Amino acid sequence: MLLKISEITTPGKLFPLKMAQDLDAGSNSLQTYIISSNPHFHVLTRHRSDGRKFPELVLDKALDREEQPELRLTLTALDGGSPPRSGTTEIKILVLDSNDNAPEFAQELYEAQIPENSSLGSLIITVSARDLDAGSFGEVSYALFQVDDINQPFEINAITGEIRLRKTLDFEEIQSYHVDIEATDGGGLSGKCSLVIKVLDVNDNAPQLTMSSLISPIPENLPEIIVAVFTVSDADSGQNQQVLCSIDDNLPFLLRPSVENFYTLVTEGALDRESQAEYNITITVTDLGTPRLKTQQNLTVTVSDVNDNAPAFSQSSYTLRVLENNGPALHIGSVSATDRDAGANAQVTYSLLLPPHDPHLPLASLVSINADNGQLFALRALDYEALQAFEFGVRAADRGSPALSSQALVRVLVVDANDNAPFVLYPLQNGSAPCTELVPRAAEAGYLVTKVVAVDGDSGQNAWLSYQLLKATEPGLFGVWAHNGEVRTARLLSERDAVKHRLLVLVKDNGEPPLSASVTLHVLLVDGFSQPYLPLPDVAAAEARADPLTVYLVIALASVSSLFLVSVLVFVAVRLCRRSRAVSGGGCSVPEGPFAGHLVDVSGTGTLSHSYQYEVCLRGGSGTGEFKFLKPIIPNFPPQGTGKEMEENPTVRDSFLFS
Repeated sequence: MLLKISEITTPGKLFPLKMAQDLDAGSNSLQTYIISSNPHFHVLTRHRSDGRKFPELVLDKALDREEQPELRLTLTALDGGSPPRSGTTEIKILVLDSNDNAPEFAQELYEAQIPENSSLGSLIITVSARDLDAGSFGEVSYALFQVDDINQPFEINAITGEIRLRKTLDFEEIQSYHVDIEATDGGGLSGKCSLVIKVLDVNDNAPQLTMSSLISPIPENLPEIIVAVFTVSDADSGQNQQVLCSIDDNLPFLLRPSVENFYTLVTEGALDRESQAEYNITITVTDLGTPRLKTQQNLTVTVSDVNDNAPAFSQSSYTLRVLENNGPALHIGSVSATDRDAGANAQVTYSLLLPPHDPHLPLASLVSINADNGQLFALRALDYEALQAFEFGVRAADRGSPALSSQALVRVLVVDANDNAPFVLYPLQNGSAPCTELVPRAAEAGYLVTKVVAVDGDSGQNAWLSYQLLKATEPGLFGVWAHNGEVRTARLLSERDAVKHRLLVLVKDNGEPPLSASVTLHVLLVDGFSQPYLPLPDVAAAEARADPLTVYLVIALASVSSLFLVSVLVFVAVRLCRRSRAVSGGGCSVPEGPFAGHLVDVSGTGTLSHSYQYEVCLRGGSGTGEFKFLKPIIPNFPPQGTGKEMEENPTVRDSFLFS
């Protein structure tokens, strides 16, 4: 059920409600009505003439729409049966509004300020009033109260309450205004407030700056140089006329006041053009008015250069590589130096700083430099085997006055090329009578026949040597170890094998392209060392007259400066004729079994060196100083006798290491 009740209804007012129906009769029919608890209403149960009962709602307390615009109550009808039964319905009560509230402003007194130079239509302030009623009773309109339309410089928006400027203000004429404002609702009720508007004096004259002198560029490295002189003024009066001058704090300049309204701009300290060559300075002049007005003057000051920086190389030292056998005037690299100065002070020229004259290393004939760009050139072909590295200094000087300079070290590493073929040291291949190696027929497989000893003047992989048996009188009887040049028997010997054998061994380096040399070996198979050695047919007569064993050993060492690697040329001439052990009498033993060579990395350069040790004995008693060249021995092989025995026997044993 819906009821509409005005908020001005007086208490005690009755509102009939719809009755409920009960199909039972007697005490089982509808007996009474009750309503949910609330402070405004209670319900009465009325009897009609026909005996039916209906409810009436009674207002106990006046309603207030502004406090509670709507109520919801539950009406319950009860019968008298056992157990009792009931039915319910909801009563919705809408409280109707009446104009019982007048508009009220948020403030009784409003205050506002407006500058005297405000433009027409400027918003000064917005006032606001509220009416608690609804509908037209709650709609508020605004108006200025008791105004002089002719002299009133303000106007108000009747709907929004915005107060705007409609005439120009003048602080010198009127400093403040007092305005009354009225708010009226649709029912004719109204409320009032007051507004005080203060007119603010405007600082409408900005300061002026007049430049008297400006100096630019200014030299670096000099402190407290006067850059500019200027004056300031302001057309306003009082505090609006007082001014402050300033520049950015992060600039190396200072503002100093002199006589009244005069200022000087000076450098705070010595400037560095290389750090900053130009400064953009903004001088700001601000008055003390409200609001403050300011004037800015932009200055550009450049710094002139002084030759205070020497050229600086990009590196303190340079390492350059060039392949040997280069053509003259080859560009081998560059050095670079920069100078932070400007103009001629920054122009760099290069020159060589050669060490004291060395007749073995005339650097002036090896390299030259382009004075303008620092490019380095080789003046002649370089030979790695003769000169592996050299170094010199480079000087970079500017064209300032006085000129400043710096130095850098240049080291040139000559890169090896494979331009040296292997050289065979043993057996000697000089066109003389060839030496013959004797091998007993009883030798087992792997018997060491001899060793081909060779060297290569190059370095690194270019000096890595490998050995290969190219040709043999009887293939399959002998073999050559590829890594050390040892010639060994490949199988057991027999009586059916030929007596004389000729082997052709190839020695090849690992360069690109590879270079090689060949050596011819002569091998004679004998039944045993108990038989005299057979001389070679073509030199039998001469060898019969010769001493039993003669060894000639010549070693030539060619060394260069300690800055370069040692170049060694070993020439060994061996003339070996063997005879039986029964007639030797030298007291030197021949160790049995093979000696395995080994590979060594020399000086960390990547060059592999093969070492092999031979024993040479000085024969005593002959007075000839002759040597006996024996077979290879195992390293650290113990001596054959004690020291006393060696003193008694004038034979002296020594060992030589061939690499």
